[in-house]
Amino acid sequence: MDETSIALKSTLTSYMAEVAAQAPTLGASNILLRFGALSAGWDMLERYKLDTFAKQIDGPISTTVLARDRLGRVISQGINFGSQDYLSMTNHPGVKEAARAAIAQYGVHSAGSPALMGNTNVSVELERRLSQWLGLSTCALFPTGWGAGYGAIRALIRPTDHVVVDQLAHACLWDGARAASSHIHTFPHLSVRGLERCLKRIRAQDQGNGILVVTESLFSMDADTPDLAAHQALCHQYGATLLVDMAHDLGCMGEQGLGALAEQGMLGKVDVVMGSFSKTFAANGGFVACNEPGFKLAIRFNCGPHTYTNAISPVQAAVVLKVLDIVGSSEGAERRARLLRNSTHLRERLLADGWKVLGRPSAVVPLVLGGIGRSRFLTRFMLEHGMVVNLIEHPAVSMNGSRLRLQVMADHSIEQLDAFVETLRLCAPLADAELAAINAARSPSDALI
Repeated sequence: MDETSIALKSTLTSYMAEVAAQAPTLGASNILLRFGALSAGWDMLERYKLDTFAKQIDGPISTTVLARDRLGRVISQGINFGSQDYLSMTNHPGVKEAARAAIAQYGVHSAGSPALMGNTNVSVELERRLSQWLGLSTCALFPTGWGAGYGAIRALIRPTDHVVVDQLAHACLWDGARAASSHIHTFPHLSVRGLERCLKRIRAQDQGNGILVVTESLFSMDADTPDLAAHQALCHQYGATLLVDMAHDLGCMGEQGLGALAEQGMLGKVDVVMGSFSKTFAANGGFVACNEPGFKLAIRFNCGPHTYTNAISPVQAAVVLKVLDIVGSSEGAERRARLLRNSTHLRERLLADGWKVLGRPSAVVPLVLGGIGRSRFLTRFMLEHGMVVNLIEHPAVSMNGSRLRLQVMADHSIEQLDAFVETLRLCAPLADAELAAINAARSPSDALI
């Protein structure tokens, strides 16, 4: 593969697969040698100024930021659509004060496993508050949201059990499923009929083992929502258990911030609920909640990402508790209303200009761009013109389904949203012209898209 194709056609996955195919014995005796080609391949992006990944933020997370590339060079300074701070809580004065107070009282570190002595008064209170809010009887915290998804499935599933996963579920859920059992099944995205066919087929062959169905309440790449009531009903019908990941709607959508659970009348009715604090709650960490007290004990004493690591810090727990207070207040309702207004406005402006936008109004606005080459050029020009964005590529999405995952905040102004649309109008022709000039020197069969 030539250098231009690597920079404008190849994903990290496909590039490494091609390297392995050309040198199948590379790294056979020294595993680290397998990765030697990575740096060279990544540096090829430099030729076209397309190294827009692994950015660094210089300063506080806000609606405007200064972003640097992986080498520390300024890559963009402008309006921020790349941070997961949906209710704009990261710099909220009350949240920062809660963090300072927690440091003064507890220090900065939990210094222990939750199975031993890593819990604090504030983390125990957070577990209680989350259980009460979600209408469930028990809750366990994790130091990361990824660990919560992965760990919940590992704790639930025996090797002989089955895991049935929506095909677009988050990587942590897939990794947990694959680590827990070899009996992994998938069903078409959001398809209730597809899920029923899968459950029916499994139960026809296996009456005795458990089945875990895994989905999300808001999918972050497509911004859409499943019929949770129908999923839970099927689980009851076929003797299965439902796990729902609420990372992207909990706190920032719906009545009292309870997202799709409240919207569909499923509060306290889903078997297992998990989520992350890193989207709305201005903190690292995650949780798993359900109505079976024994499951919390299983997590506490036999779940790697919980048992054998340090507990969530008291500072992070205090931050989440303060955000919970805000979410449940009139201020929280006002922030959710602004977030919904912003998302709806941006989506309508993009659709009016003929762009493909997926899903429903939420903090995530997936703007589909298509091919890798055009998407990388467009991302470059948007960054150069003051729009701090993230490009999502295969394997996170389909091969020609590259997109800007625009992450809207409550504190974005209408003027900032309009500025994004105007900048997109300017940059799209620039990206098309750049790609056309390159394709003019290539054969039609080798054209880049």
